[in-house]
Amino acid sequence: MLRIRLRRQGAKKAPSYRIVVADARKPRDGGFKEIIGHYDPMPNPSIVKIDVERAEYWIARGAQPSDPVKRMLKKKASVEAVKSDEGTD
Repeated sequence: MLRIRLRRQGAKKAPSYRIVVADARKPRDGGFKEIIGHYDPMPNPSIVKIDVERAEYWIARGAQPSDPVKRMLKKKASVEAVKSDEGTD
């Protein structure tokens, strides 16, 4: 089974994460299929960049997002919905 999850990067006590599609049996920082975004929790506000189209592609093929990634996708979708509503005026 495939999972969309965070893969830790960065220095000690200064983490950053890649959002990857990986086999659920692989270790957290092990092999993966594709990088679909990144997350940097250190700045305020934190930086989240996700290729939503690729995430939807993998979800359609059975990939399950982890809980943190699921929250990021919901937030990203709501932000994009607001942006599209502003453009229809």
